[in-house]
Amino acid sequence: MPDVKRTVRIITEQRPNGKPSGVEGFPMRSWKISLVLINENDGSEMPATIFEKATYKLHPTFGDRETQVIKKPPFRISEEGWGEFDMRIIVSALDKGGDHELSHDLNFQQERYEAEHKVTFKNPKPNLLEKLKESGPVGGGGGEENGVKSKRGDESVKKRKRSEKGVDMEKLAESLQRLGEEDLLQVVEMVHNNKTADTYTKNDVEQGEFHVDLYTLPDSLVRMLWDFCVEKLGS
Repeated sequence: MPDVKRTVRIITEQRPNGKPSGVEGFPMRSWKISLVLINENDGSEMPATIFEKATYKLHPTFGDRETQVIKKPPFRISEEGWGEFDMRIIVSALDKGGDHELSHDLNFQQERYEAEHKVTFKNPKPNLLEKLKESGPVGGGGGEENGVKSKRGDESVKKRKRSEKGVDMEKLAESLQRLGEEDLLQVVEMVHNNKTADTYTKNDVEQGEFHVDLYTLPDSLVRMLWDFCVEKLGS
């Protein structure tokens, strides 16, 4: 289950609003910030529907408005002030896909400027994965692969069969992510030694990543991995 990377573009717009700032030489300005997603296929902007909310952490001088949560794309925040500052923007992915922190420099050098950030989604769950597909490919490119992707079309059947084997595949995936580095090396070795022609794996040496589709593993290997995780992490 490969990681998926996407680009988030932060768009800042600002201008003087004519209101007194109380600080000589620093006019009061109205500013707003929006978040969009970049389509990996054609480079166009699209709504960042892969996130359920964006939390803005502003300068402490904003008082009770220092922390603001926006729950609808384009996650726009509108404020006013006279000073520049660095803020944090925490975007929360769908389907408990984790929080991702973006650092943003609010400055008044230009009326409109953009900044881009790469966000990595590790082992995204089904709902998030479907949303990610709308903005580009979700599989990795390059690296050494085993198994034929076209053979994975019967995945729904395999999932049903696997559910009858007494192994919670989602819990297995989560447990594998919690293992330490030495234990993960043992997992990779187990997969290599027990995989079949139908097992889909990808060894991306350049990125230092190893991906495996758990639903293509033979039943005996699934049970082996399950028992290994129980031994290392407990039930």
